[in-house]
Amino acid sequence: MTFEIAFVFVLVLSTVLLFVTERFPVDLVALMVMATLLVSGVISLEEGISGFSNTATVTVAAMFVVSAGLFKTGALNVVSLTLERIGRHSFWIALIAMMLVVGLISAFVNNTATVAIFMPIVLGIAREAKVSPSKLMMPLSFASIFGGACTLIGTSTNILVNSISEREGLGSFGMFEFLPIGLMIFFVGIVYMIFIGVPMIPNKGMAEDLTDKFGMGDYLTEIILLQKAKSVGKTLRNSPLVQDLDIDILEVFRGGRRLPMPSQEIILQEYDVLRVRANVNKIREIQEREGIVIKSGLKWRDKDLESEHAILVEAVIAPHSMLDGKSLEDIGFRDRFGASPLAIRHSGAVQHEKLETAILRGGDALLIEVKRDHLVQLKKHPAFVFISEVEQPTFRKQKVVPALAVVFGVVIVSALGILPIVVSAIVGAIILILSGCLTLEEAYEAIDWKVIFLLAGLLTLGIALEKSGAAALVAKALVIYIGPWGPLAMLSAFFFITNLLTEAMSNNASAALLAPIAIVAAESQGWDARPFLMAVMFGASLSFMTPVGYQTNTLIYGPGQYRFSDFLRVGTPLNIMFWLLCTWFIPKLWPF
Repeated sequence: MTFEIAFVFVLVLSTVLLFVTERFPVDLVALMVMATLLVSGVISLEEGISGFSNTATVTVAAMFVVSAGLFKTGALNVVSLTLERIGRHSFWIALIAMMLVVGLISAFVNNTATVAIFMPIVLGIAREAKVSPSKLMMPLSFASIFGGACTLIGTSTNILVNSISEREGLGSFGMFEFLPIGLMIFFVGIVYMIFIGVPMIPNKGMAEDLTDKFGMGDYLTEIILLQKAKSVGKTLRNSPLVQDLDIDILEVFRGGRRLPMPSQEIILQEYDVLRVRANVNKIREIQEREGIVIKSGLKWRDKDLESEHAILVEAVIAPHSMLDGKSLEDIGFRDRFGASPLAIRHSGAVQHEKLETAILRGGDALLIEVKRDHLVQLKKHPAFVFISEVEQPTFRKQKVVPALAVVFGVVIVSALGILPIVVSAIVGAIILILSGCLTLEEAYEAIDWKVIFLLAGLLTLGIALEKSGAAALVAKALVIYIGPWGPLAMLSAFFFITNLLTEAMSNNASAALLAPIAIVAAESQGWDARPFLMAVMFGASLSFMTPVGYQTNTLIYGPGQYRFSDFLRVGTPLNIMFWLLCTWFIPKLWPF
């Protein structure tokens, strides 16, 4: 073992640990890896920055724009209305229709964006069918994963592995080359969810109101300030209620009129009615204070917290966003958005106190009271994915046909081999902008730059694995211990290792690390590397056991009110089943 190999192994281990522990954002970790490799001299400058010009990186960026062009036209509105109508008559038919539609869409556009768009639709179906949203959120995420396995552009992992194959001189995959295995996964997965998966999902209840869903009843109350109250004459910020008891004052009513989202500098007056958030112990302390009367017998509903000035919404922290691992206080949430956090749902539990300083994670659901004139600004922030049915954005409905034509054209041109996927995706994105389906600014906003930087950094690490000889050393060990059992055992091992690694960190990271090793291991034995790349690709994509293994699982974690164990219970049989099916069928289509 050379110094370079040892250095790369230490770097890979450190990278995996940082991904798993989420000490830093994954895109920052990828850039740290790139910088470390460049400084160490393990790779050249050209190799270090080659990830940014890699076909996978450019293709994924262009496909983000293509997906946005489709969504901005409101092409999915008809689908959502149809599914909600079906939900009124039959939950099971609506469930099957939803999974089929989401799977079909996810085969051609970004999975995470598809799930984000469909979450409010699924909540509407749940209301119409009178079932718990938990029964639909997990099938929504899993269906997007099933569909993404069907085509080359179905997920960024497929595009990434395809670029590695091209770089190593193994050629590119066809647009529908994965379809036979993908369709098997799609239909087997749907059948499993209908007969086994959905019945195993715990019923989390049907909360009609967000206040009920987040258990706000015991944490909201109203108090009246009398003449002797020490807070009278003080600003909201400096009142003893805030300074001594650390109570959140959400609303101020004066003379029977609700004041707009109160400023911290408002001066409290006698007979002001304050709507506050506090736990039972603090409410008892308030009762003991002179000059304060607590209203009793209050039954809170969403309409009580909404007005012409403010609205109640539910938003999810986007996976790997700027808020993942930070707090609302870090971005100046109240002052920046004119909004107040009311509750946070994290890992199945609801938190009502110290919300602004709570460390947030991707998938956490937030209950927010926001000024109506600040809602658009809040919705544009990439860290929040809204699932409440607030006022609909303005769609460019007259552009639906051009947007669909562009998506169809990108797929067909690539499938027929007329143009490489990277070229057709770029051309498609440009046509969408020129045709007015979306603006240039919207195109830039549509690109998930964290994914782009993640891919660029990980591709650099893949180059280092090969160039240093680390990939060859790992491949040699696998050949020694697993090779004697034959190529089928080796392929099965690569699927299993990739799949297991993906459950703890990014699917793209798992694919980038193991694809070069799979190629070296196969070629050292004289086997075709293509089936082993397929095992890595499917192993990285088919992640169902944890809410962190795939971004769509993280996205529905909070809104579905799931616990970690729910994914283990429902997802583990799926992982095992697809491991066995892929081990058996991949060599049938791509012989060794």
